[in-house]
Amino acid sequence: MGAGGALLWLVGAAWAAMVLGLGSHLKGKESLDRPQHQVQHGPCSYTFLLPELGGCYPSTAEYQVSNSLQRDAPSVPEPKWPAKRLQQLENIMENNTQWLQKLESYIQENAKMELAEIQFNTVQNHTAAILEIGSSLLSQTAEQTRKLTDVEMQVLNQTSRLEIQLLENSLSTNKLEKQLLLQTQEINKLQEKNSFLEKKVLDVEAKHEEELHGIKAEKLEMQSLLSKQTQLIWELEQHLAIASANNTVLQRQQASLMDTVHQLLSLVSQCNQISPAPQEEQKVFRDCGAAYKLGLTASGVYTLRFPNSTATTRAFCDMETSGGGWTVIQHRKDGSVDFHRTWKEYKHGFGSPSGEYWLGNDFIHRLTTQGSYSLRIQLRDWDSNEAYSLYGHFQLGSEEHLYRLHVRDYSGTAGRTSSLSPPGTAFSTKDADNDRCGCKCAQMATGGWWFDACGPSNLNGIYYPASPATVRYNGMKWHYWKGPSHRLKATTLMIRAADF
Repeated sequence: MGAGGALLWLVGAAWAAMVLGLGSHLKGKESLDRPQHQVQHGPCSYTFLLPELGGCYPSTAEYQVSNSLQRDAPSVPEPKWPAKRLQQLENIMENNTQWLQKLESYIQENAKMELAEIQFNTVQNHTAAILEIGSSLLSQTAEQTRKLTDVEMQVLNQTSRLEIQLLENSLSTNKLEKQLLLQTQEINKLQEKNSFLEKKVLDVEAKHEEELHGIKAEKLEMQSLLSKQTQLIWELEQHLAIASANNTVLQRQQASLMDTVHQLLSLVSQCNQISPAPQEEQKVFRDCGAAYKLGLTASGVYTLRFPNSTATTRAFCDMETSGGGWTVIQHRKDGSVDFHRTWKEYKHGFGSPSGEYWLGNDFIHRLTTQGSYSLRIQLRDWDSNEAYSLYGHFQLGSEEHLYRLHVRDYSGTAGRTSSLSPPGTAFSTKDADNDRCGCKCAQMATGGWWFDACGPSNLNGIYYPASPATVRYNGMKWHYWKGPSHRLKATTLMIRAADF
C-alpha cells in the first residue's frame, strides 16, 4: 500500500472515532446544518463534517486515541450548560480546526513527497531508459567507430601500398628516363660516328677514283713501256744473231790471248828474283762508333766485323749527323736498288753501301744484342723538308724470333707519335708473311718491313718520283709526318751505341 493509501486510512479512522465520540451529543440537526471543512489536494477535494456535542458526555477514555495525529483532539467538556458548553464547543471546534489544518498540511506534505517520489521514479525510469538508450547508442557508436577504424586502417594500408607503388613507379620512371637519356646520347654518338664514317667513305671513294685514274694512266704507261720492251727485245735478238756470227771471231781472239798468257807466265817464272810489294793491312771495327772514337771522323764506307765471328761486312758510317758515329743500316736516295726482296736477301743484306742498300738483319741482330743501341731515322721529301725520329732503345730479335722489332723512348720532329709498328712486330717479306693481316702486306705494300697489320710506315716500299696528282699506298711512307701518301725522296736508318 502506498503512502497515499495509508494517509486515507488514517484520516478515515480519525473521523470514525470522532463521530463515535461525539454522536450522542448531537440533537435535532441534520447533517447539512453541521459545520464543514474542505481540503483541496491536487485534483481531489476532501469535505469533512465537523462534530457537534449533544447531551451525552462520554468518558475520558473515549477521547484517548492511540493515533499520534489525534493527541490534540478536544478535551472532555465539563457539564456546564450552556455558556460553558458553548465555550467547550468553540474550543473543540478550534482544536478540530487546528487538527484539520495539521492534517491538511500533513496530507499536502505526504502528497508532495509521493508526487516527488513519483516524479523521482519517473525521472529515474526515464533516466534509466535514456541511459539504456545511451548505452545502446554508445555500443553502436563504439561498433561503428571500430568499423570506421578498421575501414580507416584499410584505407591507410591501401593508401600506403598505393604510395609505395607510386614511389616504385616513380623510381622506375626515373631509371627509364636515365636509360632513355643514355640511349639517346649513344644514338647521337653513333649518328656522329656514322656521319664521320660516311664522310670518310666518301673521301676514300674519291681517293680510290683518283687511284683508279692513276692506275689507268700507269696501265697506259706500262703498255707503252711493253711495246718499247718488245721493240728492244727484237733489237736484242738481232744483236744476238750478230753476236753469234761474231762468236767464231771471238774464239779465235781467245786462243790468241791464251798463247799470250802462256808467254807472260814464262816471263814471270824467269823473274823470280822480283818480290811483290806487301798490301796495306785493312782496319776492321765493331761499329762506326768505335771507328769514330779511334779518330776516323770522315763519313764513308768502313769494314765492320760480325760480333763473336771473323766474318766482316761493309757499311756506310755517318760521322757528321748529331755527333757522328752512326752505323747506317738502310739508305735510299734515288730508287736505283729494288727493295722488294726475299727473306734471305734481307737477312744477308743487299745493295751498295756507298749508294742504296740494306745492311742485313743478321748483322743488325748480332750487333744490337751485344749492347744497348739507339735508332735514328732521317726523312727528306721532294720539297727538301727534313725531319727525324729518334728511339732511345733499339734491338732486333733473332731469325728464330722473326727479327722482331723492340723500340721505345720516342722523340723527334717526324710526327707527334711514332710511325713504327708496335714493339714485338715481326719482320715480313714477299716470301715470308709474318704480319697480322690476311692481306699479305709485304706483297700488297711491297718491300720488307715490320708491317703488323700493314701499319703506318714502310720505308722499303716502291720508290716513286714526285707526282702529286697520283696517290699510291705501296710507296715509301711515314704516316704521322705528313700522311700516308706523302712522297719521300730520301730515307736513312742508322744506329749508334746508347752510351756513345
